[in-house]
Amino acid sequence: MRQRIRSSIFVLLVAALGCEAKTPPEPRVVDLTATDGVHLKATYFAADKPGPGVILLHQCNQQRKNWDDLAGRLATAGINVLTLDYRGYGDSEGPRALELSNEDRTRMITEQWPDDIDTAFQYLSSQAGVTKDVMGAAGASCGVNQSIQLARRHAEVKSLVLLSGNTDGNGRKFLQVSAGLPIFFSAADDDEGQWLYAVAPNPGNQFAHYATGGHGTVMFQEHKELAGTIVDWFVTTLIKTPAKAPTARKALAVDSERASILRLLDEPGGANEVAQKLADARKRDPKSTLFSEGIVNVIGYEHIQSGDTKGAVEILKLNLTAYPDSANVYDSLSDAYLAAGQKDLAREYAQKTLEKLATDSTADADRKKLIRDSAAQKLKQLGEKQ
Repeated sequence: MRQRIRSSIFVLLVAALGCEAKTPPEPRVVDLTATDGVHLKATYFAADKPGPGVILLHQCNQQRKNWDDLAGRLATAGINVLTLDYRGYGDSEGPRALELSNEDRTRMITEQWPDDIDTAFQYLSSQAGVTKDVMGAAGASCGVNQSIQLARRHAEVKSLVLLSGNTDGNGRKFLQVSAGLPIFFSAADDDEGQWLYAVAPNPGNQFAHYATGGHGTVMFQEHKELAGTIVDWFVTTLIKTPAKAPTARKALAVDSERASILRLLDEPGGANEVAQKLADARKRDPKSTLFSEGIVNVIGYEHIQSGDTKGAVEILKLNLTAYPDSANVYDSLSDAYLAAGQKDLAREYAQKTLEKLATDSTADADRKKLIRDSAAQKLKQLGEKQ
């Protein structure tokens, strides 16, 4: 009898040990070569069994290691993860992005990063055990646009996580027609908030909306549950119900007013209609803003880059009305006037930028330095008024 009991206990112990969760392999650093020969660094977090893959794209004041905790959690949950240093960041080659001129940095972001990210994405999908037709992407800040553009290029991207960022006109149009793509958004109001949820129609989308928490992955510090929520999101939309997010008890409704404003800003002359909406709203509430400073700034620069400098001026004037205490809106408007050849106004608003920096409470020291350097560079370029 005693022998049978011991045997039974041994069998139970073996069974219990067999049921313990396996630890995924140690992450490994990966060397990638971009199409133009630039060497990129990434880290691969393999799951312990076959499953989907997720690429994590960092914000532009960080590097790939800021994703390490989330990447490890995802691997433990059965999801293979690749984190990438953009060229010009972290351990990847390339001129340091923050040391480039705005023009050169924009060219690198728009012309070179997409190919680099495709190289990393192809590496991830080629790994043994990765379900290459069920993939996901997460981005913070500038990584938001890169994640959306990746989904535009690759139909195998079945789920997105977007933290505190914006996208360009093509990205916004893609979201508007992507009713089948589940997206998890998160942002804090003490940053610039999150507007893209307003144009994404999937009723299963989720928005983790915080009053405070900062920008992008900085939110993980204050909101400890956020990383776990993201893991649950990817497990649901990539493993349990691939490419589907069950509609929550309280569905995230598309914000029709904000969606309307975004659509107007993408249309010729739409800025005038938005200005009228803002004027009407301020009759009811003098503090009403109606739109995000960040996304209007992005759209304004899109128009500068496309050569529509008149449209850029009208769009960026909206921020001047809505956010008069932000030094950055004066600097951006100065850029628009300079692009339009209106040098006196460009000089005037560059000077106002420097004046506003003294009282601007919306920007931290690093951001203020960037704004100050931008305005000072324009004043040096423009010289004294003739």
